[in-house]
Amino acid sequence: MSKILMVSSEAAPFAKTGGLADVVGSLPAALVRGGDEVAVVLPRYGSIALDEMRRVWERLPIYVGPNSFQADIWRLDRAGVAFFFVDIPWLYDRGGLYGDLRGDFGDNQVRFGALCEAAIGVARHLFKTEIFHCHDWQAGLLPIYLKTKFDGDPTFFGVKTVLTIHNLGYQGIISRTDLQLLGLGDSMFRPDLMEFYGNASLLKGGIVMADALTTVSRGYAREIQTPQYGFNLDGLLRARSGVLTGILNGVDYDEWSPEKDRFIAAHYSSADLEGKAACKLDLLTEFGLGEEAMDRPLIGIVSRFATQKGFDLIQQIAGHLMAEDITLIALGNGEQQYEDMFRGLAWHNPTKVAVKVAYDNRIAHKIEAGSDMFLMPSRYEPCGLNQIYSLRYGTVPVVRATGGLDDTIDKETGFKFHDYTGWALLNSIREAIGLWRDRQGWTEIVRNGMAKDFSWDASAAEYSALYNSLGREMQR
Repeated sequence: MSKILMVSSEAAPFAKTGGLADVVGSLPAALVRGGDEVAVVLPRYGSIALDEMRRVWERLPIYVGPNSFQADIWRLDRAGVAFFFVDIPWLYDRGGLYGDLRGDFGDNQVRFGALCEAAIGVARHLFKTEIFHCHDWQAGLLPIYLKTKFDGDPTFFGVKTVLTIHNLGYQGIISRTDLQLLGLGDSMFRPDLMEFYGNASLLKGGIVMADALTTVSRGYAREIQTPQYGFNLDGLLRARSGVLTGILNGVDYDEWSPEKDRFIAAHYSSADLEGKAACKLDLLTEFGLGEEAMDRPLIGIVSRFATQKGFDLIQQIAGHLMAEDITLIALGNGEQQYEDMFRGLAWHNPTKVAVKVAYDNRIAHKIEAGSDMFLMPSRYEPCGLNQIYSLRYGTVPVVRATGGLDDTIDKETGFKFHDYTGWALLNSIREAIGLWRDRQGWTEIVRNGMAKDFSWDASAAEYSALYNSLGREMQR
């Protein structure tokens, strides 16, 4: 059994912009169920209420280069996990987690440097840890600080670090001069440390310094070691492949399950699928589409509207897709060109296409339950969660064979295409439409998917084994 302190910029339900929050919100509780002791450190953003928390440290001094702050540390216990919130209003009480309408905050490197320093303070005073588990570039400074600033500190002798890469496309790129703001000298500005094409990368530094690396699927662990998906870090990741492990994300079936989902029109299961038709009708009604669409396959999308998610392929085939006898409902926001694309499709095809440009958890659940198919044509996908949700809801995924999508979907549960082209996507959609018309064949693939189990307990066991292996290193 291990004592783990996770460090993250977000965790559900407290603060969320994507899948990172779902992981940090669910994995710790699964680890606790397996016998590990786990705490989480994250910022206390202004949107996070203090009502149920208790202050456990007042005015903890935080030093980030020439900057000094005082942090109040608040604690909330949930499902056996201690969540420690770093309260520095000057840094975290803003209109967004990472930025606002004008873009990313210019001092994000200092904001998350302070988070890493605060986590080290929590480990010193409140939760003496054996392993720091750091998530993404926002926590990438922690392994760096431990092996530079705190290298001779006896408090942390033998303490190990794990860095999980949730999406290599986000690396925390800063200028060389910003290293001074973080208390790091020019000695770190080297190609084998943090230098990255004339700038510095917080994620790269974390990759170099961490004792173990993980990413969120086996497929993605392989892909990021290639030039195609490595974002210019593939050489470094190949060099560190001996400590790199792919562990597939799990999902929270208490939140995502058609048997008990509080947002959907009717509950159903693989043994009794009758309620799924009611969910489809409810979804069509929610988006103002007519009941006649019940006789057409309904394709759902819930996503960030970004090129990474493959929406350029939908642009390529939009005319051909609209010629098919389908209904398409999309929920999400992101890049303007794709928001405009979906709005345009809905404008020109009002009886077949509907879109809501927003993030809406209630509607996301309705789309998972009410759709016949779920579309994820991603250029790359570290893990993906929606295809796993879709399996449980009997909504058949149509995905590109990349990363976690390739790991979780097979020919018994969904449809995959390999080439990153619009035609490959269209052919896969047409194949799915063809099977949808075969009610017996369709019911079989639906039930195959609903029988899959991607709960967190299996993933947590793999993480626990990794922690234990690092613990054995500490004892040698």
